[in-house]
Amino acid sequence: MKADLRGNPTSFLFQNPNLFVASSQPSSDLTGALRGCSSLGSLDGACTEKLLLHCASALEANDVTLAQQVMWVLNNVASPTGDPNQRLTSWFLRALVSRASRVCPNAPVTGFGGGNGVHTRLMTVTELAGYVDVIPWHRFGFCAANSEILRAVQGQNRVHILDFSITHCMQWPTLIDALAKRPEGPPFLRISVMSGRPPVPPLLNASCEQLGVRLANFAKFRDVPFEFNVIGSESDYIHQEFPDFHHNFILSCLTPSCLNLRPDEVLAVNCQNWLRYLPSRDTFIDAIKGLNPSIVTIVDEDCDLGGSSLVSRITTCFNYLWIPFDALETFLPKDSPQRIEYEADIGHKIENIIGFEGDQRIERLESGMKLSQRMKNNGFLSAPFCEDTIREVKSLLDEHASGWGMKVEDEMLVLTWKGHSAVYATTWVVSPQTQVDIEIKD
Repeated sequence: MKADLRGNPTSFLFQNPNLFVASSQPSSDLTGALRGCSSLGSLDGACTEKLLLHCASALEANDVTLAQQVMWVLNNVASPTGDPNQRLTSWFLRALVSRASRVCPNAPVTGFGGGNGVHTRLMTVTELAGYVDVIPWHRFGFCAANSEILRAVQGQNRVHILDFSITHCMQWPTLIDALAKRPEGPPFLRISVMSGRPPVPPLLNASCEQLGVRLANFAKFRDVPFEFNVIGSESDYIHQEFPDFHHNFILSCLTPSCLNLRPDEVLAVNCQNWLRYLPSRDTFIDAIKGLNPSIVTIVDEDCDLGGSSLVSRITTCFNYLWIPFDALETFLPKDSPQRIEYEADIGHKIENIIGFEGDQRIERLESGMKLSQRMKNNGFLSAPFCEDTIREVKSLLDEHASGWGMKVEDEMLVLTWKGHSAVYATTWVVSPQTQVDIEIKD
């Protein structure tokens, strides 16, 4: 952790106090975990992380006694209303409680989220716009991807964007506005989206079709010829368990005929915070390659959470998710509803990462370096960002609080907070050696 605990922690109460009954004689393992910390109030991020790891190790070893002892200590350190470390720790503790309730079924714990660790509150379009703008997490990716898509389709008369995103088409008004300003005039723009998405925030109280109507109205206002397609229908996936939907339904749709690809249009594929939810990324990437897109843009959080070990996931997650908590601390008051909702979304992500295994754990982030190697292994070449894109992204970050920055790393653009990597953006083209001819009907 990069920030130290400050002030006196305020513990929160659990509905199942039996899980937190600490022995009057702490075990030697717990004593070792606390060595070097003079009191609970002096626990810094390193000590807190050490306690979380001890708890994880105890749960993996089915050592309920030690897990209870460590949770009791964490319960006196964590606070949902404290400083960034304390608030982050409180969400980790909730996730460990959720996991412990299954390790120790005779001590059930209730009141800590849904059965699959997914936050389900629906947002209005207005709320989502605010959610996207809280920190430049999403705007960074939108800006970098849009700038490179505009460059790739320069001079083209017909543009088709195949969009995979969890942010409900919030990216495209900016692109439509930019296309409307092209000196040669706007192209005919077609956007295709899948009818379903991962059950993760931000969730919106509007259907894809309703969002398409709003985009069409905006495009009409900007004099951009526009078509919006929703691939499939709700009935195609409503009875399927996630992530089977991705594997069975989405991959079956990635064909020229299903997408209705047209010979006179240039295809761009956009993936924003999407690949992490795929059970078979190589299969998805290979299917995208088979469409011969002119450009593929991929944006995601720069963190590696694919490890099978609970201890390794806690270490990586704890040292990554301090970033949004610390950033929110700088410009939103603690009682801000926007901040509370944003942190709750992060908290439910933590619950899924820490509390669940197998198909129930859908949060499987991959670092930018690993993603880049995966793309190269599957026949793609990295397309470096142009200077105009870099300047545009830097200008965007200037609008936000100090602390946000950007670096160029191995042809990736990386959003940073206080110098620490947060989000990466990459662009790709199909290698000429692996490009295949596809039949597209007029």
